[in-house]
Amino acid sequence: MKKILPILAFIFIQLTPSVFFAQNKEYGKPQAAPLNPTKGMGVVGHNHVALQVESIEISAKFYRDIVGLEQIEVPDSLKTKRAWFNMGNFQMIHLLSGRTKPVENDRNGSHFSLFVASMDKAEAVMKANNIPFFKQIRFGGVKQIYFSDPDGYLIELNEKK
Repeated sequence: MKKILPILAFIFIQLTPSVFFAQNKEYGKPQAAPLNPTKGMGVVGHNHVALQVESIEISAKFYRDIVGLEQIEVPDSLKTKRAWFNMGNFQMIHLLSGRTKPVENDRNGSHFSLFVASMDKAEAVMKANNIPFFKQIRFGGVKQIYFSDPDGYLIELNEKK
């Protein structure tokens, strides 16, 4: 048993980052870590992020035409005050009308992050649409771009490799 204990400790230390933090050794490549519905509240997945916006029309056009998300139908009773967008994997962004206060964020504060197929394409779209952005390279050589939507919500882009 004394000989096995150091081996088990080594295996545990090697597996901890990928099993418990759902990341492999390359930043930005998530693993399919299983959720445990018996823990806490029993969360089994992520459904949507809701953003309160000043103008459904302006924000919907941005998320549909600039970001490139697929707009999905909302119930008729909500069409004037909601817009929903598919982000894949049963995840959505819900836009809700009624924002009256400014949104203030910076790169070190509240934001959400999306994967893109090509950072070069994303940067070209932002330049073509005169969208200000900040670009950086993070640890592990990961390229990131930060920009704001029409309401000021900060979005981070990472290239999916």
